[in-house]
Amino acid sequence: MLLTETLGLAHPIIQAPMAGVSTPEMAVAVCEAGALGSIAVGASDATAARAMIADVQNHTARPFNVNLFVHAPATRDVARENAWLAELAPLFLEQGSQAPTELREIYRSFVEDDDMLAMLLELTPAVVSFHFGLPDAARVAALKQAGCMLLATVTNLSEAIAAEQAGIDAVVAQGYEAGGHRGVFDPDAPDDQLGTFALTRLLVAKCGLPVIAAGGIMDGQAVRAALSLGAAAAQLGTAFIACPESSADTFYRAALSGPSAQHTRMTSVISGRSARCLENHFTRWGEEGSRLPPAYSIAYDAGKALNAVAKTNGEGGYGAQWAGQGAPLARSLPAAELIAIIAAEMKDAP
Repeated sequence: MLLTETLGLAHPIIQAPMAGVSTPEMAVAVCEAGALGSIAVGASDATAARAMIADVQNHTARPFNVNLFVHAPATRDVARENAWLAELAPLFLEQGSQAPTELREIYRSFVEDDDMLAMLLELTPAVVSFHFGLPDAARVAALKQAGCMLLATVTNLSEAIAAEQAGIDAVVAQGYEAGGHRGVFDPDAPDDQLGTFALTRLLVAKCGLPVIAAGGIMDGQAVRAALSLGAAAAQLGTAFIACPESSADTFYRAALSGPSAQHTRMTSVISGRSARCLENHFTRWGEEGSRLPPAYSIAYDAGKALNAVAKTNGEGGYGAQWAGQGAPLARSLPAAELIAIIAAEMKDAP
């Protein structure tokens, strides 16, 4: 298999790079346990990303994955942004605060971040992965020339073919079950909402690249099922949220272990882009009427501000508590122990 042989992994398991959950500590633990650890730097600038990568490199000699956001930079629409703040104003007032007077695009896309590219070419992590799309040919060529293996999240066959033509080494088949942001290249295009196993099998049959199954996979039995469909590996994200190495806050962990885990929702109100979240106050508000948030990540600026205010009041129901449909199967275990149990379950699976 591409990953286990090329990267020297003991287990065909990837810890998904979830911003707000993944930490260098978790990546190190997963790598040392024989799987592929990951860190998410899409929400960071090059300086912060450098520190995270160096932290992992200082604690393990094993390969790990660095994930980047490759979304189209936002088009500002001040009228729409102001209308959104007006809609959110009552929620802020409920928390004893005022809504912001203006919003910012808080995440810089890799498509225009030359500092991030230069840093990656200097530190050369073994694996670099892309979410929301593909970088241009020059960036792909530079990273490959530096020796980085490149992965890209895809949600349909057309995106997979585009990744293959761009020179990507493997695709992450993100099923609709997956937690966090949908990796669709064009958020305004219709989403076929393919499930993990249907998408995995489709890409194995129709795409020439190795396929990594992702979405709803929580244990060794599910990993084994994905491999039986032809996947080269499985990527698990929600399975690691409850690990002590995760940076999930107490509100997030409590929601994951409670009834909300059984009711994940797709929502765009938190960030401006469709993502699967544990049901909470924000997702329920988003389902009332017709909500039209501004572009990603401008809407996220407002969402983060609302969550910060609510948390000071002991209210955790406005957070970006991303989780997949397998959330009720989450286990609160150290990452290395979780990897060992998943590997044992793989061997025991029929």
